[in-house]
Amino acid sequence: MLKNKTVVVTGSSRGIGKAIALAFARKGANIVLNGRGPSSEALEKEIQACGVEVFYIAADIQHYEEAKALIHAVKERFGTIDVVVNNAGITNDKLIMRMTEADFMKVINVNLKGTFNVIQNVSSIMLKQRSGTIINLSSVVGLSGNSGQANYAASKAGVVGLTKSVARELASRGITCNAIAPGFITTDMTNELSDKVKENSQQQIPLKRFGSVEDVANTAIFLAKSPYITGQVINVDGGMLMNG
Repeated sequence: MLKNKTVVVTGSSRGIGKAIALAFARKGANIVLNGRGPSSEALEKEIQACGVEVFYIAADIQHYEEAKALIHAVKERFGTIDVVVNNAGITNDKLIMRMTEADFMKVINVNLKGTFNVIQNVSSIMLKQRSGTIINLSSVVGLSGNSGQANYAASKAGVVGLTKSVARELASRGITCNAIAPGFITTDMTNELSDKVKENSQQQIPLKRFGSVEDVANTAIFLAKSPYITGQVINVDGGMLMNG
């Protein structure tokens, strides 16, 4: 179902984005990698070993014109864009009383505005195709809030609202739009936490462990193969946040 499809993954040089790109490559999809810096030759070779095409485009998606150029380059190279995974994101944690406007907007611009920039530019292509899958990375923090993460939580809550609105607008053309809300996932970021913080965090999780990047990647594959699911937020959090 995904063989020879074109999949764009923003922020795909490491962590969750890298795992998602590899998961789609193993399903036979051609992969467009994206980041702000130089490409990873090792990752490109790993994807090529799956027998698919890989194309790296440097772009800072918080800037509209760069996001537009990214989508245009993909269309020129592959002719179609079948799946877009909006994974690029940053954190800049501070308590609200110490958070400046610049601290707040820095995170909003990348996590929320960047996601909008990509969706707005890819939507016209998918509308003409009358098909497409958009997957946005939110966070359980966007659903629950978290002390010291007002900017990050706001950006990820915004991604949820954006996801549901886009899903309603594009559904009539066979385009789905869903969000994944990871909880504690083992990445470079969580590896920097102290053992005590990790232990306390795990106690909040019913499954008593952090998830893996592959858990998130497998959810992205599931959504890309599920044409009758749209406008949903799927938590990948070990049961930490159970919504009724």
